[in-house]
Amino acid sequence: MSENLSVLGVFSLLSVLAVGGGAAVLPETKMLVVGTHHWLTDDQFRDIYGLGQVVPGPNMLMVLVIGYHVTGYLGALLAYLGFFVPSGVISWGASRVWDHFEGSPWRRSLQLGMAPMVIGLMAAGAISIARTAIDGSLTVAIAIGAFIGVYFIKKVNPAFFVLGGGVVGLILLSGTGAGMP
Repeated sequence: MSENLSVLGVFSLLSVLAVGGGAAVLPETKMLVVGTHHWLTDDQFRDIYGLGQVVPGPNMLMVLVIGYHVTGYLGALLAYLGFFVPSGVISWGASRVWDHFEGSPWRRSLQLGMAPMVIGLMAAGAISIARTAIDGSLTVAIAIGAFIGVYFIKKVNPAFFVLGGGVVGLILLSGTGAGMP
């Protein structure tokens, strides 16, 4: 199978699995892109994900960068279509059914049951990224600082904490290649 079809297939599968948003499939994305297909290294995946957190728009536009890395502009287009079209069609269809059953007791039960699952999937995504990004006491300190800032300082855009962590990392980790043990 050509690489272009592989890109389309991988991101179409991830699209269908992305219950709760793109962050819910980050561990699976990393496993397929880094582990199975070897399109990226751990560091490249982490960097692309970090870039997706800083740029405007949905952070899962990172699939375009991955697709481009694999096969150029066609790969970017196929990754984009594969990731966003299937889930968009499923969401549209589900919303039609969901609206039809408004006020139904099973609808409320389904919502209450899915919420913890979505939170768990998002936490798994955060852990997957953390495993590639946190590799020493200094990087642990940067992560804790960003968490505290985002959690307790509500009036500051989280992008500033991401940028601040990048600047601190650039200053304190430049030349070392990793966090300090």
